[in-house]
Amino acid sequence: MIASDLITYDIPPLKVTDTGTKALDWMEEFKTTSLPVVSNNRYIGLINESDILDRNDSDEIIETYNLTFKKPLGYQNQHLFEIISIMAENDITVLPIVDVNEQYVGLITSETIIKEFAKAVSVNNLGSIITLEVNLRDYSLAEIAKMVESDDAKILSSFITSHTDSNKLEVTLKINKTDISRILHTFERFNYVVTASYNETDYHKDLKDRYDEFMRFLNP
Repeated sequence: MIASDLITYDIPPLKVTDTGTKALDWMEEFKTTSLPVVSNNRYIGLINESDILDRNDSDEIIETYNLTFKKPLGYQNQHLFEIISIMAENDITVLPIVDVNEQYVGLITSETIIKEFAKAVSVNNLGSIITLEVNLRDYSLAEIAKMVESDDAKILSSFITSHTDSNKLEVTLKINKTDISRILHTFERFNYVVTASYNETDYHKDLKDRYDEFMRFLNP
């Protein structure tokens, strides 16, 4: 999944000739606190609600604000995980996307990111979750997959959490079976540390409800 697959065209960019009032109206309409600004379709930067509210006259055009715009951006061919990293690093809910010439293409919203990430980690697929603690030097996804597949199961998704002050990794697996007792025994037999496991037969509905509740929060 790359940035060009995630772009929404429903939220238009502001022009430098637009007024602060128009920017505030659009932010309210599209439920965001920042919007991209363009000049001749070239991306200038993000303007925040606070930038406008700090002015005495919101009827002035953006060009007169003399702001040093924050300019976070993503490129059309960047991967979903890179986009997530940029948005988290800049603490933003919308990310402008540009082409190689930094011409504005569209933007990606945090709502879209959450939906696509949920698909990437197979939130909606019934199964089970296993969390392992693995020494960094011993980590092998191929070996882990082989153990899972020995019970005629498949890894639907996996991700790793690492800590700078530790030589251990936390490996989280989403598996397409609800009965994982044999898989757990296999891991234990090969001295893997299973720190958590969840059979999603009952857990899945609660997880789905929490996800739906969070999406409703994003779309009041």
